[in-house]
Amino acid sequence: MGKNMKLTLRQMQIFLNVVSSGNLTNVAKNMNISQSAVSMSIKELENILGRPLFDRINKKLILNELGRAFHKEILPIFKKLVDIEYEFKNSEHKGIIRVGASTTIVDYLMPSIICTYMRSYPDVKITLKEGNTQEIAKMIKDGSLDIGFVEGFVSGSEIIKEKIGSDELLVVTADKKMSKKCEISDIADKRWVLREEGSGTREVFLDYIKERVDDINIFLELGHTESIKSILMNRECLTCISKISVTSELNEGKLFKVDVKDFECQRDFLMIHHKDKYHSALFTKFLFFSREIMSDMIDGIKCSLFLDKS
Repeated sequence: MGKNMKLTLRQMQIFLNVVSSGNLTNVAKNMNISQSAVSMSIKELENILGRPLFDRINKKLILNELGRAFHKEILPIFKKLVDIEYEFKNSEHKGIIRVGASTTIVDYLMPSIICTYMRSYPDVKITLKEGNTQEIAKMIKDGSLDIGFVEGFVSGSEIIKEKIGSDELLVVTADKKMSKKCEISDIADKRWVLREEGSGTREVFLDYIKERVDDINIFLELGHTESIKSILMNRECLTCISKISVTSELNEGKLFKVDVKDFECQRDFLMIHHKDKYHSALFTKFLFFSREIMSDMIDGIKCSLFLDKS
């Protein structure tokens, strides 16, 4: 190890807070220390490194070239240290797991995963954030979630993806007359209700049909599958939706599957986490558990659909 490392974690923390707020008063208030302690700490840091990290412009601290390079190096290290401290404070059966899941999964798969898990580990607290696939992937990238469950496409080499099941997308309507055999091009100009931009369901569907139609007539975009279903019930329109989310409506004859020729649109359910995520016993158990239950549930749903057909 180098001789007496002079940089302290406290200095790094103050430096990172100053970078994100640019304002010493706010940093002092948030960290519950005096303003002079904040500027002292920045000065010490600059003395240790032998060069200024900030330009002082209009009483604000703005990172200079050296400061930006230092920030880029320090940020992931500091995050990792916070992560490690948090993990080791938690014992194997106690602690918090921050889970994120995309809308379809939150509504139809997540409740029983979390309930079953909490029965086995009553002292583990789970926080559940909902968003569309792109929002959840972003939260995994910036470290505000430990684990995510999404469908659709996730990019970025910093994300570890694991397929834990698959789902089928169906074109459905509440109008029985519209459900007869057709080509996708025959119904492209009908009124479509789809999920919003960033939704896995929407992305997979539009990507799947792009070879066959240039455009479809999207007259409404909604953030929730349940809202889409209630609009369908009241209007003559179509949607493309997860099979999991309409099982009961199809069985009860409230919605009908449109018989689109050569339409077999599958998508994967993915479990995602950051490649630098520390694998504590708590985290590893949750991964294992989610894998098991998720695949059982998806098989169960497929099985019930199969039985209903027969």
